[in-house]
Amino acid sequence: MHFVRWELRLMLWCCELVSLAWCYTVHISGDEGVRTAVAGEERGARCALDQVLAPAFAQRFLETDGAAGIVFLSHTIQCRSLPLNPFTLYIVEDCSDSGHRHLLTSQYDVHVHGRNCSHKRKRKSEWDMEVMSLFGGSGLKCHRAHSALFPVGGLLPGPPLRCKVPNSREFYFSQGGLFVSETRCWRQDRLLELDMLCDVLTGQGLIVKPISIHWRLGQGPFSQARLQKLLEKATQSDSGIVSRKRRSINSSPQFKPPMYQVSVAENKPAGTQVVVLKAVDMDEGEAGRLEYFIEALFDSRSNNLFAVDPVSGAVSTVEVLDRETKDTHVFRVTAVDHGTPRRTAMATLTVTISDTNDHNPVFEQQDYKESIRENLEIGYEVLTVRATDGDAPVNGNILYNVLNSNGSNEVFEIDSRSGVIRTKGLVDREEVEAYMLLVEANDQGHDPGPRSATATVYIVVEDDNDNAPQFSEKRYVVQVPEDMTPNTEILQVTATDQDRGSNAVVHFSIMSGNTRGQFYIDAQTGKMDLVSHLDYEANKEYTLRIRAQDGGRPPLSNISGLVTVQVLDVNDNAPIFVSTPFQATVLENVPLGYSIIHIQSVDADSGENSRLEYRLTETTPNFPFAINNSTGWIVVAAELDRESVDFYNFGVEARDHGYPVMSSSASISMTILDVNDNNPEFTQKAYYMRLNEDAAVGTSVVTVSAVDQDINSVVTYQISSGNTRNRFSITSQSGGGLITLALPLDYKLERQYILTVTASDGTLFDTAKVFVNVTDANTHRPVFQSSHYTVNINEDRPVGTTVVVISATDEDTGENARITYIMDDSIPQFDINPDTGAVTTQMELDYEDQVSYTLAITARDNGIPQKSDTTYLEILVNDVNDNSPRFLRDHYMGSVMEDVPVFTSVVQVSAIDRDSGLNGRVFYTFQGGEDGDGDFIIESTSGIVRTLRRLDRENVPVYSLQAFAVDKGVPALKTAVNIQVTILDVNDNPPVFERDEFDIMVEENSPIGLVVAHISATDPDEGSNAQIMYQIVEGNIPEVFQLDIFSGELTSLIDLDYELRSEYVIVVQATSAPLVSRATVHIKLIDKNDNMPVLKNFQIIFNNYVTDTSSSFPTGVIGRIPANDPDVSDQLNYSFEVGNELNLVLLNQSTGEIQLSQALDNNRPLEASMRISVSDGIHSVSAQCLLQVTIITDEMLSNSITLRLANTSQEHFLSLMLSQFLDGVARVLSAAPEDVVIFNIQDDTDVSARILNVSLSVAVPVFGEGQQRSGGIGRSRPDRGLQSGEYFGSEELQERLYLNRSLLAQISSQEVLPFDDNICLREPCENYMKCVSVLKFNSLAPFVTSDTILFRPIHPIAGLRCRCPTGFTGDYCETEIDLCYSKPCGAHGLCRSREGGFSCECFEDFTGKSSILY
Repeated sequence: MHFVRWELRLMLWCCELVSLAWCYTVHISGDEGVRTAVAGEERGARCALDQVLAPAFAQRFLETDGAAGIVFLSHTIQCRSLPLNPFTLYIVEDCSDSGHRHLLTSQYDVHVHGRNCSHKRKRKSEWDMEVMSLFGGSGLKCHRAHSALFPVGGLLPGPPLRCKVPNSREFYFSQGGLFVSETRCWRQDRLLELDMLCDVLTGQGLIVKPISIHWRLGQGPFSQARLQKLLEKATQSDSGIVSRKRRSINSSPQFKPPMYQVSVAENKPAGTQVVVLKAVDMDEGEAGRLEYFIEALFDSRSNNLFAVDPVSGAVSTVEVLDRETKDTHVFRVTAVDHGTPRRTAMATLTVTISDTNDHNPVFEQQDYKESIRENLEIGYEVLTVRATDGDAPVNGNILYNVLNSNGSNEVFEIDSRSGVIRTKGLVDREEVEAYMLLVEANDQGHDPGPRSATATVYIVVEDDNDNAPQFSEKRYVVQVPEDMTPNTEILQVTATDQDRGSNAVVHFSIMSGNTRGQFYIDAQTGKMDLVSHLDYEANKEYTLRIRAQDGGRPPLSNISGLVTVQVLDVNDNAPIFVSTPFQATVLENVPLGYSIIHIQSVDADSGENSRLEYRLTETTPNFPFAINNSTGWIVVAAELDRESVDFYNFGVEARDHGYPVMSSSASISMTILDVNDNNPEFTQKAYYMRLNEDAAVGTSVVTVSAVDQDINSVVTYQISSGNTRNRFSITSQSGGGLITLALPLDYKLERQYILTVTASDGTLFDTAKVFVNVTDANTHRPVFQSSHYTVNINEDRPVGTTVVVISATDEDTGENARITYIMDDSIPQFDINPDTGAVTTQMELDYEDQVSYTLAITARDNGIPQKSDTTYLEILVNDVNDNSPRFLRDHYMGSVMEDVPVFTSVVQVSAIDRDSGLNGRVFYTFQGGEDGDGDFIIESTSGIVRTLRRLDRENVPVYSLQAFAVDKGVPALKTAVNIQVTILDVNDNPPVFERDEFDIMVEENSPIGLVVAHISATDPDEGSNAQIMYQIVEGNIPEVFQLDIFSGELTSLIDLDYELRSEYVIVVQATSAPLVSRATVHIKLIDKNDNMPVLKNFQIIFNNYVTDTSSSFPTGVIGRIPANDPDVSDQLNYSFEVGNELNLVLLNQSTGEIQLSQALDNNRPLEASMRISVSDGIHSVSAQCLLQVTIITDEMLSNSITLRLANTSQEHFLSLMLSQFLDGVARVLSAAPEDVVIFNIQDDTDVSARILNVSLSVAVPVFGEGQQRSGGIGRSRPDRGLQSGEYFGSEELQERLYLNRSLLAQISSQEVLPFDDNICLREPCENYMKCVSVLKFNSLAPFVTSDTILFRPIHPIAGLRCRCPTGFTGDYCETEIDLCYSKPCGAHGLCRSREGGFSCECFEDFTGKSSILY
């Protein structure tokens, strides 16, 4: 079982029965699986699948199963490759039922559904079913009236409920069969037609469906010849598809041109005419009436935008067009005639929508926001604004402009082409914090005018730490009472920083002056607190240096802040007596005013608070003692009388002038002594003591003792010298002198005291030395120079680097001054040397992890108890460029259409750098990377990758770019990232044929519908842009070939005959709308041996001119048998069948070349008839060959003339005109054709016109009784001799033929020109000389050949002779002879040449006859 294409008529009866069909409608999906059944029907009759007929394209995906009787899918259907949808499939079945045979063809209209599937409405067949039934047997076969012909039900798709025959009374339906009403006899070669209408049960008997049947009945076997004969009868019927006319009757329409390309402006109103399609159909009537359809290719949206008038072919718009939505619409245009069958022509219509400026530019963002750092260099690229315009480039040439570029915005400029905004001045955030630029994009359009759009660019200036904090005052002065409570705020220090953010956050610290740590400043607020008690007496004023440091990286500091704290004294110290109680003795005989004892007290306060006055207390009236209230000396105010009073006990009060008044009291014991004469003596002259400097006031130092030999003497003790700063006091106690500490010691001031102690009994005295060595005490705590230290260190310093050496001082000595340093907090990055205070790094530092560290460092002495001071060390880590930029993604991917304009944004890359400042400022570059050979650029600040040149996906479909993020550190660090940019296709490449010209070899007689070639082109585009349509645009009129619009299959529509036409040249066009390419296809037919050789009866006319001087017999090939074969590939073989037994003609059997036998080289005329056969190996033909030998004599030649015939050639004359010409000459001369001898035909080469010279001689007719002329052209008659007078003379022939040339022209159909055979008429001889014509003949000329004659010419050669006069020579007397050459005048004369002679001129003294010779 196999498929048959529509155009093939492999079996005539099958093709003509293709329309005898039961019509089914089949709907299948384009993605149906393999083996899906498409066609096949179960019937009651036994039916065998005989033939399947399908369109050529359907054979790619359909196969048959003969055993199952079905047609199924062998491959998935590709909807876009279907030239017809639905398409029709026919199944031819040979059915047997109840001893009868029927030929039944089922028609299936197959509808394919799915993506890219287009449908056309298909007209329903006139009949649901058509059947041919033949009764077997030979001879006359009859059925009686009301007899059954055959059962009908088995042929129908279901059991018939009822049937009727509406158009014939001769037949009726009954009991499931077809009956005849009357006796019916059947004749062969005749079909009887009837219609039948039936209601049948289908769908398992649930559905009743009406069907119509057209039936043809006849008698005869089911042989091909028999069916062909019957079908030829059926074609004359008006019923059914078998009556269709042959293909050649209804010619197909043709589009002129085959491809339409038009343009229409967008925004035109609906109904705008686009183009008028025009196809030409050579048929008349309905067959020539055309109907037009258009169908969108590639994009179904086009169908809703355009419509075609089916009658006029005018295409117009349905809606307003928008070029930006779709700029090209491609349609398949179809013209369908109304002939039978309906013929179609296809063309393509490409409508290009031209642009109008109807789109404003559109910015990528309506608001752009960008941040930049202040102090950027001039020319820094801030950002790029980008606007696109949906219009075409001529209306989308965008220029950028900053509308508000005045004022503060003058620091920015914009590149009008690229949209890059750059700085053109310095940006200072402290002057302007933010900018707002209004950017305009203007498209420069012209139709109807330019359009513009605006976008707002907000540029925020980020702060750089370029301003140090500034104190509000150069010096702060504050007065603080010494009794102020600790932790009380005493001052607010303020500083401002013009920067912002962390750069403007100010931190305060005390740099110096806070030696005892009595003050604290809040680092954030600048509030200064008193943290410990002040003592005016210890320090009256403090000068503190304050540092204000911002939070920038790196921070900026101002250490010019000074704070003066003035301590105000408070009366907080009562007077202190240096010794208490006071004891003194006085002799009773001392005079008045005698100073007895000096009462001393001290007040640590100052000013009025420390000015003291004394008074005595507990006194009685007439008290003998008084005190100086200023100095404190007690003097005798009245005479003493020991005998009256020997002892006084009273008090003394010391009172200051402060507020409130503070006072102290002490007791005084005054003993009145007698006068004596013994000195007191110390028990030892020197005392050595050690006293710690921190000993408390009142501490006993030593007791000195002196002995007075006087009885009842009272010894008193005084420190008479060495009591520096009144540090010690002495009192008498128990007979000795107790030395006590009166004021605190200071090891730094005095380390040893040498006291001279006087022991006196009132009159006499003694002295002793008391050596007091002051030992150091841990009285001072270590003190740092500053409560806050700040140092910087680069983050890349190695472990173990000394950051700073912190030192504190201790005014003590020894162990009390030996300081140990410790860190209060455990910060693993740092360590401190406990002895030296050197702070070193213990770990690698990383600025990006932590920018600063604050260490609390304590300095402790080694005294007992230990004392300490704490300071804070702020370590600022300086950034170094140790971090490369890091991209936010490992790689980036972007895509862009290949036709985008230059500077289109593709993708944006972004990187960060953990470093700060310039080390962390990143810019982007392709330098050192890959920029697609310069096709892309990257914006250095934004990282936006943009196109720099036009792209071409067909050259580079994917770009692998490599960009770098580079910081501005020294040295700069960079990081690479890969960027893949995929170029998206646009239809910018026309299809390309492999060659501009193709040669296709096709065997002639190939069946109609044969695929002779696959024409293919390639399109570098992809997807729908690479979909190619094929069509024939030139050379296919009339329609000989058909080109499948999608597959490019080229099929023949007619029988190809090499002999009719060996080559067809068509121009095919490949369209990828709107782009096209063309190629020329040479379809060359391969010749087949389907033609017989062509051979006509022909003559060999051998004019044999025999002379005594030379031999002119042709010894070589004189020509070849004038046979040809329309089949150029055939090799012919030649042979003589009969008549050449004497081998007068020698034949080359392979080439057909012939030679004459030497036996013919005589003066005897001859005529011989032969039969020649020519064979091409399959076919043979034969023809008669007549050999005619004519003897040409000098008499004939001398009496010959040459006629000049216009507009003819040798071949034409011999093939067609020779016989008429002979008859014409013979009739003019009243001679027989046999009397005319033509011995030469020759083209006249002296003129440009087509003139043939025919040379002939004519024998004078002689008629006698019983005399007969011999037949043949130019044959010598047997009764004709060679004596003179037998031929017309030349002049007579000229005269008679010239006078009757009109008659000659009428008879011979040739125009005879005037004679031009006397060459002397042209006066070739010069100098008036006589011309004598001379005629010669050349018998060596080759044979002249036509398709029926081989002619041997005798060429006449017209010559002349010039008779020259004296003095001239040459062939034409053109050369003058110098007659003076021989010196005819002798030695005494001068010869002068003259025309026709010469003359002599005698010299002087000579004379003679001067003659001119003629």
